[in-house]
Amino acid sequence: MLLYLRLHGIGGIGIIRMSGKNCFEILEKIFKPKKQEKIEDIKGYTIKYGYIMENKKIIDEVLVSYFKGPLSYTTENMCEINSHGGNIIMKKILELCLENGAKLAEPGEFTKRAFLNGRIDLTQAESVIDVINAKSEKEAQAGVKQLKGGLSNEISSIKQEILDVMVNIEVAIDYPEYDVEEVTNQEIVNMLNSVEIKLNKLEKSFDNGKILKEGIKTAIIGRPNAGKSSLLNRILKEDRAIVTEFEGTTRDTIEEYVNINGIPLKLIDTAGIRNAKDEVEKIGINKSKEIAKNADLIIAIFDASKTLSKEDKEILEIIKNKKVIILLNKIDLKQVLHKNDKDFKEVTNSIIEISALNNIGIDNLYEEITKLFEINEINMDNELVITNIRHKNLINQAIESIKNAKEIVQGNMPIDIVAVYIKEILENLGNITGEFVTEDIINEIFSKFCLGK
Repeated sequence: MLLYLRLHGIGGIGIIRMSGKNCFEILEKIFKPKKQEKIEDIKGYTIKYGYIMENKKIIDEVLVSYFKGPLSYTTENMCEINSHGGNIIMKKILELCLENGAKLAEPGEFTKRAFLNGRIDLTQAESVIDVINAKSEKEAQAGVKQLKGGLSNEISSIKQEILDVMVNIEVAIDYPEYDVEEVTNQEIVNMLNSVEIKLNKLEKSFDNGKILKEGIKTAIIGRPNAGKSSLLNRILKEDRAIVTEFEGTTRDTIEEYVNINGIPLKLIDTAGIRNAKDEVEKIGINKSKEIAKNADLIIAIFDASKTLSKEDKEILEIIKNKKVIILLNKIDLKQVLHKNDKDFKEVTNSIIEISALNNIGIDNLYEEITKLFEINEINMDNELVITNIRHKNLINQAIESIKNAKEIVQGNMPIDIVAVYIKEILENLGNITGEFVTEDIINEIFSKFCLGK
């Protein structure tokens, strides 16, 4: 019997969830419905109006939702008490539940029970936290697709393709005395090639999945007063970074998320790169260079009203061979630098002239980011996208097992040796959906969940 302890905070409505075989018994001790009915007469997926009571004293006016197992989130009997969301009221109802036999739920315990009771597999359980933590519409769509069983169905289909061949291999090994048609090496190789193609497609989708889940790590670099902070403020549509006429205002990084065409960008405004004497500013500049080195995208901004300085040329060296967009800022002033200049063309063709102050050219920046990362090519209606690093690693292990199995087959090794490597593939795929996963991994996954899920 477990109880959901809600997160702290005040709201119009608060929800307390109980799940387990005794939840209705506990509820009956504290809930007085307006219309009294026996629990066996109450249908699942119904709501009853009434009061939470303590010693004939009304604590709150509530609505209670009933979910009867196995047709519930956990497959157990469940109820949800919808009360007023004040801390005092919620705390009192929680205390009454605990006093009458409930216990507090661990993080993710409801979803963990749904997994352990067989209602969902592990990929679907993991998608719950992905939906909750989604930072963009497309990330949420990827999570919902997985929650509906998209990845589970694909893995199941691939496993069935393997099993169709594996069952004949097992018969040949276990019952050699029977006259069964022997599986040829070519049949095994054809199956392994087919499975490898499908797994490679899933593995490659992680590049898009990583963008959906983590965003594009985008470093904004430039020398002091080139307009980095002004650009950040313009993109965020708020004064997030301090902008002054004095150089070196930004000494540490500022990080914010923003959505471009449904994909999150993790924008990092860095300290201006110059030869600083101040020790604190030096640390910030070194940090800027390190962030640029590890970024998925660099937005390098130059003051178009001034000739290239020593610092500007250092920045051009830093961004060589990186995915970069060059912005020539302050075109509202007398322009000295242009997008056809050789210094810029040697680095990239993604060069845009802007005025961050006057909001000129910012839409062109969005279009260039979309084009560079093929954001519009991610079709959540038709594509299955892997966003979980655990899934990617297990798919890679399965692909490695396929390669090993093909080597064994091509080496004309005995069929029982081939079977060992094919079973490894099945085990790797089973770990994705949770068939063979260890208790430690299960606990680690659900420890990342919030209370109440």
